[in-house]
Amino acid sequence: MKTTALHDIHVSLGAKMVPFAGYSMPVSYEGVTAEHETVRKALGVFDVSHMGEFLIDGPKALELVQKVTSNDAAKLEVGMAQYSCMPNETGGIVDDLIIYKVKDEQFLLVVNASNIEKDWDHITRYNKGIGASMRNISDDYSLLAIQGPKAVEAMQSLTSVDLSEIKFYTFVVADFADIPHVIISATGYTGSGGFEIYCKNGEVRQVWEKVLAAGKEYGIKPIGLAARDTLRLEMGYCLYGNDIDDTTSPLEAGLGWITKFNKEDFVNKEDLEQQKKEGVTRKLVAFELKDRGIPRQGYPILDADGNEIGQVTSGTMSPSLGIGIGLGYVPIGHAATGSTIKIQIRKNALDATVVKLPFYKG
Repeated sequence: MKTTALHDIHVSLGAKMVPFAGYSMPVSYEGVTAEHETVRKALGVFDVSHMGEFLIDGPKALELVQKVTSNDAAKLEVGMAQYSCMPNETGGIVDDLIIYKVKDEQFLLVVNASNIEKDWDHITRYNKGIGASMRNISDDYSLLAIQGPKAVEAMQSLTSVDLSEIKFYTFVVADFADIPHVIISATGYTGSGGFEIYCKNGEVRQVWEKVLAAGKEYGIKPIGLAARDTLRLEMGYCLYGNDIDDTTSPLEAGLGWITKFNKEDFVNKEDLEQQKKEGVTRKLVAFELKDRGIPRQGYPILDADGNEIGQVTSGTMSPSLGIGIGLGYVPIGHAATGSTIKIQIRKNALDATVVKLPFYKG
């Protein structure tokens, strides 16, 4: 079991540690609901150093990134980030990721922890005919997510750059917490604003301590992976392994907006283009329970007559809304907003309505 550079700190804080993607990670400190509300109302800090980082360098860097990802990385300028996915050859998704343009011929790819090896092998295979320089720096770097509406105000004292000027999905390389060069990125997977900080493993303890000190008067707390999951689900953000995987098409998953057919060839472009032309037969939908209950991954989704038409891919009791919410794939005929479906929870088939995302409007 791998550990992050902050493992002993999480243990000393009383975090409940669980195995996740090969790492021992903090799932919660004081409870999911309290941590969730801290991020929605103030700010929290997550250790997400298990994520993977690849550097793609050189004159062929853009060509490789364009080949293996669905979005159009040619539109990126230095200091911009982009959400994207890597399609596989059979219509599914290898992984979703964030692409950072660090320099003119250098891209940082941030991938899911559980997919580091798979992603690296996939990109390497396509690089054989291209020849870009590739470095897997996952084991050398740490990542902290400082999320919440008070993040800008609370963290401003730690850097010389104006944090309010860093717009959503842009980043700077600057001083932070007395470390001269870190990536300060206005990204995150909570829907409540904030930053993600990339630094070397040897620097992250200092960053963590200074972040907590600077945020103390603003109510900052450490946050675990359980609240990260409820926060992202309230926004309808896909989680790899739940809502998207090697068998789900980006078009089925509602990720057509990051699948750009106007760029040159990318993996499985032709088949996905055909799918767009013909239309998908199923779609990932969001639903809210009308009855009291908690939908969980794997629970059957039923039509009005009680026939199983799909399964819940992600579900929870929304801490912000106080109702059961979830995502799942259903046939296109049941996917329209306002459609009535049922969720089988043990012996009960509970009424639910297909809704437009996000669940949480802020």
